Amino acid sequence: MTRTIGLLVMAYGTPYQESDIEAYYTDIRHGKKPTPEEIQNLKDRYEFIGGLSPLARITDEQAEALQKHLNNMYKDKEIEFKLYVGLKHIHPFIEDAVDQMHEDGITEAVTIVLAPHYSNFSVGSYNKRAAKAAEPYGIELKHVKSFYQQPKFIQYWVKQVNETLKTIPEAEHDQTVLVVSAHSLPERMIIESNDPYPEQLKDNTRLLEELSNIQHTARGWQSEGNTGTPWLGPDVQDLTRSLAAEYGYKHFIYTPLGFVCDHLEVLYDNDYECKVVCDEVGATYHRPPMPNTQPLFIGAMADEIYQLLSVKEVDEHE
Repeated sequence: MTRTIGLLVMAYGTPYQESDIEAYYTDIRHGKKPTPEEIQNLKDRYEFIGGLSPLARITDEQAEALQKHLNNMYKDKEIEFKLYVGLKHIHPFIEDAVDQMHEDGITEAVTIVLAPHYSNFSVGSYNKRAAKAAEPYGIELKHVKSFYQQPKFIQYWVKQVNETLKTIPEAEHDQTVLVVSAHSLPERMIIESNDPYPEQLKDNTRLLEELSNIQHTARGWQSEGNTGTPWLGPDVQDLTRSLAAEYGYKHFIYTPLGFVCDHLEVLYDNDYECKVVCDEVGATYHRPPMPNTQPLFIGAMADEIYQLLSVKEVDEHE
């Protein structure tokens, strides 16, 4: 008899149409309505990248690709994964997805957030919401905390860095720097909780330096919120200016490892804002393709889930 396991893929979410923007932005701000100027600013950024973010479409594509990959991995084990997508700031919310699991008779599920690094304030918050929603139903959840160390995740980015370097004259490789980044978070929260998030990005930067052909690397943060308090830094734009001034780099390769697909923070914050700074300092902007549904990336998440469930089965049989 086939055993059905729920696959809860969680992500940030994005407006599906312009009329969703205010409610979406209000949810991000914990119920506080944005001003008309703030809404217009967000609309302008969406307009710049083509209207709205492709995040909703790509999230669904990634989730479906992961489900297909897992079902192929487990086809000889009489296990089938049933997919559910739960979003943080827009429907279907995480709680909606868990409700649907219960209606479908799911009693066990594995969860994964479409973010490679763990922070109590990002992945941790998703997992808590899922667990709270699942508890009344008695659904057993097993959470993937991170997958940034998965070999296929590293392989994907090493390959992208090396492919990008091939487009740069070899004589200029010493004048090239790789900027590895992730979404910034409030500094105080990270420090007070001894959060592992910054160290995980540091580890990825080290691995890229060791395993790819890049000679120079730097680590930065991007897309910080406007809260009036310090966020993790340096910001990638400030970092670009300081690296250009100090080392005279002529090529900047940006790998926003904390993100997993093309969306506003990459298509605007990197491809527009960082490129503006590169133009300003007389350097060339490079940004390799994001993972999206590339097989190595989907395989990295599937491998993490496989390891997680294997540990669970071992524990149950001891």
